[in-house]
Amino acid sequence: MNQEANSTDSCKRGAQMPRVFVSAAHKSSGKTTLTLGLCAALHARGQTVQPFKKGPDYIDPLWLGMAAQRPCYNLDFHMMHRDEIARQFCRAASSARLSLIEGNKGLYDGLDLDGSNSNAALAKLLGAPVVLVIDARGMTRGVAPLILGYQAFDPDIRIAGVILNNLGGSRHESKLRAVIEHYTDVEVVGAVQHDASMQIAERHLGLVPANEQEAARARIRHVGERVAAQVDLDRLLAIADGAPALNVPAPVEAAASVERVRIGIARDQAFGFYYSEDLDSLRAANVELIEIDTLHAQTLPDVDGLIIGGGFPEMFMSELEANTALRTRIRSAIEAGLPTYAECGGLMYLSRSLSWRGETRNMVGAVPGDTVMHERPVGRGYACLQPTGADRWRESASIPAHEFHYSSLENLPDDSIYAYEVTRGHGIDGVHDGYQRHNLLAGYVHRRGSGEQGWIAPFLNQVRAHKARAAA
Repeated sequence: MNQEANSTDSCKRGAQMPRVFVSAAHKSSGKTTLTLGLCAALHARGQTVQPFKKGPDYIDPLWLGMAAQRPCYNLDFHMMHRDEIARQFCRAASSARLSLIEGNKGLYDGLDLDGSNSNAALAKLLGAPVVLVIDARGMTRGVAPLILGYQAFDPDIRIAGVILNNLGGSRHESKLRAVIEHYTDVEVVGAVQHDASMQIAERHLGLVPANEQEAARARIRHVGERVAAQVDLDRLLAIADGAPALNVPAPVEAAASVERVRIGIARDQAFGFYYSEDLDSLRAANVELIEIDTLHAQTLPDVDGLIIGGGFPEMFMSELEANTALRTRIRSAIEAGLPTYAECGGLMYLSRSLSWRGETRNMVGAVPGDTVMHERPVGRGYACLQPTGADRWRESASIPAHEFHYSSLENLPDDSIYAYEVTRGHGIDGVHDGYQRHNLLAGYVHRRGSGEQGWIAPFLNQVRAHKARAAA
């Protein structure tokens, strides 16, 4: 994907946006829990915190957004140009007291040898000071060369502080503080003791979605209280305030006024994987989003189009099957030509059946195939799609995407029409993705909706064209 070389072109200079990049020495250091706690603790103090998440993940942003009481935005080099990243950051951060950007994996980890898509690259692009989370289990004097090595590896990265995590007690903390003070010039911003009560249950896709847990808010509040007691929030704010002025890319020209349309969107315990940026973009395109509870709603609202994103339909397959009325209405609407876009969990729901752990449940049946869950991931990681030429959305350029699914779609007809060839990743069958039928496009990969290669513009073209034909 072409990335614009410099976010300073056509920029307004000098924007003060307090910000901190929360990263780690390696994966599973506890940075998500700590970032969650920081968002909750600062929000409890009356601070307006804007959370961001590096990478394409859906689940962590659900938690971070709930903790901060603001939508969390994804920043990802694979699916966004550099100027798009900077513009998205500035747009969301401009109204906040500070922004917390949570990295993925370790500070210098990334796909490319040159680190161009690493956490460090994002921190550098945004001019964000880094607070490094260190899992200190079993560590004493060795913490010093770790910190010194991370500082020396890229002098352009400012490691402004560390948070020691999973400490074994006060003596352990004292030893680590003494070592860090003696050998380094890095400040210890916090020291968090190992505490099982701060852990959030995991499942095959990562953290359990916050929109699925009844006790999510109580858990977030508890984590926030524990973090507030062990992290110097005032020092964190001071680090954020010390971030340099940021060059803000020129805003994109507003789209011409278009006819308002009503789009149904599945949002409930089974489905909730949507990028905050995409929801903003849909509303900006004069779309009224009508939320649909697929577990309980008996009727399909009067809508011009339908979106069913990812989620965990397998966890609610009995409830989804039991709601026969809605399943029947969705299938009838799709067969009647209702423009519909579905990703991953949405594809599973629209299939004929869903099998998991020895049980098989009936689903919508708009996609004539059967979904089977597996113990290991079938598709995982970044993906790339190339339109086949048979796609009804008439896309042309290669499309960056990502996938993470444990299921496969079986028994599709041999004459099925696919919108895309998969040039990287797995998709539906290792070769194709984007099953098409009537005005339905359903695939396993997750795409960004916004931007030049997003799915929103071609989908809305279909929606408005269908609405015009129906009115003629």
